[in-house]
Amino acid sequence: MDKNIKIWLDGKLYTWKHAKIHVLSHSLHYGTGVFEGIRFYKTSRGPAIFRLDEHLKRLFYSASCLKLKTPYTKKQLETAIKEVIVKNKLSDGYIRPIIFYGAEHLGIHPKGCRVHSAIAAWAWGAYLGTKPVKTLISSFIRIHPKSTFADAKICGHYVNSMLASVQAIEAGCDEAILLDYKGYLAEGPGENIFIVKNGQLYTPSEGNILKGITRASIMEIAKEFNIKCKEKKITVKELLSADEAFYSGTAAQVSAIGMINGKKIGNGKMGEITALLADHYDKIVHGKVKKHLNWLTPVR
Repeated sequence: MDKNIKIWLDGKLYTWKHAKIHVLSHSLHYGTGVFEGIRFYKTSRGPAIFRLDEHLKRLFYSASCLKLKTPYTKKQLETAIKEVIVKNKLSDGYIRPIIFYGAEHLGIHPKGCRVHSAIAAWAWGAYLGTKPVKTLISSFIRIHPKSTFADAKICGHYVNSMLASVQAIEAGCDEAILLDYKGYLAEGPGENIFIVKNGQLYTPSEGNILKGITRASIMEIAKEFNIKCKEKKITVKELLSADEAFYSGTAAQVSAIGMINGKKIGNGKMGEITALLADHYDKIVHGKVKKHLNWLTPVR
């Protein structure tokens, strides 16, 4: 990461080295923070943020799950996000807003802890690269939906993701795949998953997954191309016998899955439907599809 970037923290801009929090911050010890991953892209109108309103709504939903009450409104955070992009002179990249508890109290219950908010942005390319990725079905399962708010982006959830991702990379793969507690397909460590079979798109049902904003976008794009998309419980057998498979997510965007547990998916290359959706998604985020200009928020 570029250590010359400026970071917004509690209403002020700081240089990278001066954007500090206390070592006894509650969220550092217990994972009690929430965050979003948002991308912005270079367009003919200048930098534009993809589905900013939806991301901020989810950020505030996640915060409500942990009783985090930030003193800032969605509009104020939107303004701050734009300011961070402008001050860092970025035209294309990634935004990380986070809301977290401070250091006033260190018991499990965060009573008395101040709520902090921060926003960083930096240039970031393809998260999983540009080639079909090699994946591993992790022995770690996706967090149980009755143990937490599974559809919220809570910092502590990502210990689960980290364990799966490290396991996959140590096994020589690029990324992991997590099953749910019933053994059905759930998602990647930081991505949703789609499979293609006989020209139809399938993705895991809600309940054990993050309700991805890119996931919802892909489902809408598929309809525009008359590609049927069904949410269902997907077995490992169905996953491994898919004609195509891909991740979707803010960081990953649309990333083809070429291999799972040493087995090629299709011919191991990006499939026809995956390529179609990836190409159209790329046009949309760069402001080249008039119908979806409402998904983009200009920075200026």
